[in-house]
Amino acid sequence: MIYDVIIIGGGIVGCAIARELMRYHLHVLLVEKNCEAGFGTSKSNSGIIHAGHHASPKTLKGRLEWAGNPLWDALCRDLGFGFKRVGEITVAFTEEEIKTLEHLKWQGDQKGVPGMELWDRERLRKEEPNLNPDLIAALYVPTSGVINPYEACFALLENAHLNGLRLVLNQRVTGLRAVPDGVLEVQTTDKVFYSRFVVNAAGLYSDEIADLAGVRNFTILPRKGEEYMLDKRLTGFVKRIVFPCPTPVSKGILIIPTFDGTLMVGPTALSTPDKTDLSTSTAGCEEIFAAVKRLAPGLSERDVIAEFAGLRAVADTEDFVIGPTQLKGFINVAGIQSPGLTASPAIAKLVAEILQAEDLRLVLRDDFVPTLRKPVRFAKLPTEAQIRLSEDDPRYGHIVCRCEHITEREVLDAIHYGARTLDGIKFRTRAGMGRCQGGFCTWRCMELLQREAGVPMAMVTKRGGDSWIVTQPEAEEELAEALAPEVMPC
Repeated sequence: MIYDVIIIGGGIVGCAIARELMRYHLHVLLVEKNCEAGFGTSKSNSGIIHAGHHASPKTLKGRLEWAGNPLWDALCRDLGFGFKRVGEITVAFTEEEIKTLEHLKWQGDQKGVPGMELWDRERLRKEEPNLNPDLIAALYVPTSGVINPYEACFALLENAHLNGLRLVLNQRVTGLRAVPDGVLEVQTTDKVFYSRFVVNAAGLYSDEIADLAGVRNFTILPRKGEEYMLDKRLTGFVKRIVFPCPTPVSKGILIIPTFDGTLMVGPTALSTPDKTDLSTSTAGCEEIFAAVKRLAPGLSERDVIAEFAGLRAVADTEDFVIGPTQLKGFINVAGIQSPGLTASPAIAKLVAEILQAEDLRLVLRDDFVPTLRKPVRFAKLPTEAQIRLSEDDPRYGHIVCRCEHITEREVLDAIHYGARTLDGIKFRTRAGMGRCQGGFCTWRCMELLQREAGVPMAMVTKRGGDSWIVTQPEAEEELAEALAPEVMPC
């Protein structure tokens, strides 16, 4: 089969492009090297929909940042992932930093970002009383939001699949070349595919994919960011995303009230040549908490319940690299660092325009389905609704994850919609994201994966590859008996 478009990479950008292209009468394939979509940079993202004023309007990322921001409301309404506009403040300790706030406001004004306000010390103290009283000013921007980026990846991809997208997982692209009749051949780990167009949305590996195509003119320079999740007892400690004044290489170390109520702090910004280095460090922790304690003295590393690191796919141009190349049909969508999450729906629309300009015929479908069935979030429902659900389906009365109150039925739904790993369940349901970090629910989730997906217990992994939990098949029965918790009634 010759596809119209093959997308390489199932991160937030690749998934957004896939859904956008399925609006048209096209045969599209998405190829992802991991066992699930969103398991690269996207799952380690800070989850911020940027307000639109951070990046210069002279850059492509600056223009697409604001173009993407307003598109998230409709996507959330149609697809049902977690998203909330909480607003943000960038704070200043000195008169010199106030000049930076004024410049950021000017950038936002150039783009038409609405509602920006410069707050003085008194207004800031009134709005965010837990911040450092030495702060003298802030720039408030209401258009910023927080999102669960992995949920967005799954929802975009599921909707694209509902509308006809073909998805291939666990397949790394190993070769790419032009063959006769204007067709591109894509060789993967053990398959070969053909397409008129190929979109390179491979994130950290986009320069290597461009190299395979013989058109590499940029280099990805990974930039690692460590982040730390804090206990839910701090819910409401700050109401908005808190930025320090930015530096030339980073927006700084932030305080982020996530969609689900926890606080997250970070990230660091450390250049590294290693595209697989997701380690956290004592130095990173010390850097982060020195910075956030300066912003909010009441925060402490004693409240950390989880730590992780992600790698930004920074191009040596320090801007997005989006457009056609010398190889006809091969389109780069690379260097998508922050604000790439914010910009992704606008990037998807731009890619569709580029493909059309490159002679791909785009005919809108009249049978495109833009919506998904909204997932049940049992813990967020009123008690009366929880009782009704439990009466209709007793699996809603079986608590699998005590910290986040995730039910057996929610875990089963995640498995039926494609979760094949513990992280796949976690990112779809939050099982394992609470205070005990899976200490209670891991074995039960493994049992449900074994039963429902037919995955042998010894082959259940945390995130695919060799991240096994059980490594001795002969000990499965004994382990199950020793570790399986009793199901808690709701």
